[in-house]
Amino acid sequence: MKKSKTYKLIIVISILAILVSSLTIGRQIYLDREPSLVSFSAIHFAGYLFFMLMPVEILFTYYIVEDFDISILFIVALITAIVAEIIDYLIGYLVSSQVIHNMIGDRRYKKANKYIDKYGGLGVFVFNLFPLSSSVLSLAAGIVRYRFRNFVIYSFAGLLAKYTILIFLFF
Repeated sequence: MKKSKTYKLIIVISILAILVSSLTIGRQIYLDREPSLVSFSAIHFAGYLFFMLMPVEILFTYYIVEDFDISILFIVALITAIVAEIIDYLIGYLVSSQVIHNMIGDRRYKKANKYIDKYGGLGVFVFNLFPLSSSVLSLAAGIVRYRFRNFVIYSFAGLLAKYTILIFLFF
């Protein structure tokens, strides 16, 4: 990918992320409104994109405490997270490793890459159990061309386990 196309992609993605954040939770905070399922969906999705790195697990538990329907939150959390992680994977797959390396930093890139090489599916599963790490690993999985089907299966299993644990802890 040429440098100009890469920079345009980065700018477009950044603008979209800012718009999503501004039009949902930020707007609700400024207008002193109650949180909604739409704002949860948008922020949860954005939080799983590798360039946002938000602790969306806190958001999930906040919505549980606010008495939102847990089964709907659970389904929305799983869908938005896996879709965002697939996007992270595809960005890693399509964009050169040097561009990604420059965006996320040497340490995080090497750490995620090491886990994929060493642990494969187990690494993907474990990374999805912890906050802030799965999106970077998804990106790295795309870069190293980890098998897509396995990536989706292990990511979904890890997300399922994480959100099940959160429900049992906070409900």
